[in-house]
Amino acid sequence: MLSPSLLWLIAGAILCFMEAVFPVAFVAFMMGISAMVVAAIALVIPSFSLQVILWLSFSTVFVVGSRRLLPKKKMLTSNLGDAHEGETLTEIAPGEIGRVLYEGNSWQAKCADEKLAIASHQKVYIVTRKGNTLIVLPEFLPHSEDLS
Repeated sequence: MLSPSLLWLIAGAILCFMEAVFPVAFVAFMMGISAMVVAAIALVIPSFSLQVILWLSFSTVFVVGSRRLLPKKKMLTSNLGDAHEGETLTEIAPGEIGRVLYEGNSWQAKCADEKLAIASHQKVYIVTRKGNTLIVLPEFLPHSEDLS
């Protein structure tokens, strides 16, 4: 039978490896490091329930602590010079909500100009975000004479 220390080491290694395969902002990595710290403590403290409590506590502290070390993500701004690109999945009717593919995920989206329609599979620029809805503009804005 495996000792608790060896089990914690194996669990820690698996969690660290999972972070390399499925990156989740160092959460799995920090939980793996916590498991390795508990593996060392398990040599002295034989109570498994106390080991689990220590692992949960260390994981929480390490994850919260690592958030302070990571750079803040840049928020989407209304400056088109810094706009991000996406692609419409569905048509966005004037003033209505459609779907946009942005960074590999499907988002609700609405055109910034409520008089414009955007066809599906068109490149768009994300201008800003309101809650879970992206505000977008089409790649090519129609000329004012096209709107009459």
